[in-house]
Amino acid sequence: MAKPLKHVFVCVQRRPEGHPRGACSQRACDEVLNAFLGEVQQRKLFDKIAVTNTGCLGPCGFGVSVLVYPEGVMYGRVTANDVTAIIDEHLLGNNPVERLRVPPFVWS
Repeated sequence: MAKPLKHVFVCVQRRPEGHPRGACSQRACDEVLNAFLGEVQQRKLFDKIAVTNTGCLGPCGFGVSVLVYPEGVMYGRVTANDVTAIIDEHLLGNNPVERLRVPPFVWS
């Protein structure tokens, strides 16, 4: 297996309805994860991009959260419709999608 150039982590955290932090599962995280997996498979990008589902990435108020390494770029409020832009612009083009980045204070 080739070492991927980029690694995408998609939050699929589940919490009970009404939980004070919310959860990405309440914002269609499964659709986002499946969109990433489907695009990687369709485009045969297995040697370039790894996709992993994960628990809470932290900024629940900005869910669905997606984290891309090695850059450490955090995206928020990602929908399945945003996946193509993230793949084309960031993962393949090396230009993060600014409109989807979480505010800098999330990392402080």
